[in-house]
Amino acid sequence: EEIQRETAYPDGKVEKVLKNGCHLVFFPNGTWKKVGSDGKTVTITFFNGDVKQIMPDQTVIYYYADAKTTHTTYSDGLEVLQFSNGQIEKHYPDGKKEITFPDQTIKNLFTDGQEESIFPDGTIVRVQRDGSKTIEFNNGQRELHTSQFKRREYPDGTVKTVYMNGQQETKYGSGRVRVKDKDGNIIMDTKL
Repeated sequence: EEIQRETAYPDGKVEKVLKNGCHLVFFPNGTWKKVGSDGKTVTITFFNGDVKQIMPDQTVIYYYADAKTTHTTYSDGLEVLQFSNGQIEKHYPDGKKEITFPDQTIKNLFTDGQEESIFPDGTIVRVQRDGSKTIEFNNGQRELHTSQFKRREYPDGTVKTVYMNGQQETKYGSGRVRVKDKDGNIIMDTKL
């Protein structure tokens, strides 16, 4: 672009105004700033390679050169971080966070302390504030982990529970109940 005016300042800064209305400011440390002809689009390229862009809608895009990471802050408060390994984090104004990992696993962190992970195979893991965990498998099975027991529920109605003391209880869809002690010895079996 053709330069309309160029000004050198005593501090070493140089400002160039282009005929298209853009302003370029060069700083002695190697940083430079471009203000678009609209006066609202600003790009600052820092001496270390970082780049900050301010868009007309006040969206701020900051690229960290060393980390190869982009941090975008939207005017509504949503922040999106994109990492070089493909991980994407969304930080919502209400405090919720959503992380998409390179393998496409999605983890949601809620403001009340709950977590939810959705794996590429369709498995969903939910963790409550008290640490209890529910796992929903794509084959219809479901598992519940608490501080007292681990329980697996099968689509045929069978429910197997293993207690922290090692005792196991299996309730079959037919109504049969079998209980084993911690060593695997059957202590009750209601065969139908």
